Amino acid sequence: MLNLSKKILVAIDGSPQSDKAAEEAVRLAAGSGARFKSKVYALLVLPSMRAPSFTDFFPSLPDTERPGWEEKRKRIFYVVEKAASQAEIPLASEVVYGDASEEIMAFAEKEEIDVIVIGSSGAGRVKRAFMGSVSTKVALHARHSVYIVR
Repeated sequence: MLNLSKKILVAIDGSPQSDKAAEEAVRLAAGSGARFKSKVYALLVLPSMRAPSFTDFFPSLPDTERPGWEEKRKRIFYVVEKAASQAEIPLASEVVYGDASEEIMAFAEKEEIDVIVIGSSGAGRVKRAFMGSVSTKVALHARHSVYIVR
């Protein structure tokens, strides 16, 4: 049976590129109409915490447990939450730790996402040549459709 409702994953990090991607993800979800409700998943990937070593007497707290986290979370998710609310689109927000491209693709597999929306890289040519960008890695290796927003 043809399913016109979609699961849309948007990768966010609080940058202007990810804010554009969030708005575009909500626009895509709204385009399916009221009859076929699509859902947007907003995913924030934080760098993985290094494993505590023997010399660490006071291991550092994860970002999500540090003072001020809730304020920071509100700022990062503000655009996608506002756009989804205005368009009356269901939104699920997730925060995970790890390598951004790997976590995005793993989340897409787990949730059976139809399309991944991601902002274009803000990295310069040199950095992109040596490290690659998250959007490039996801576009090249994901098993799902990838929509890169510039």
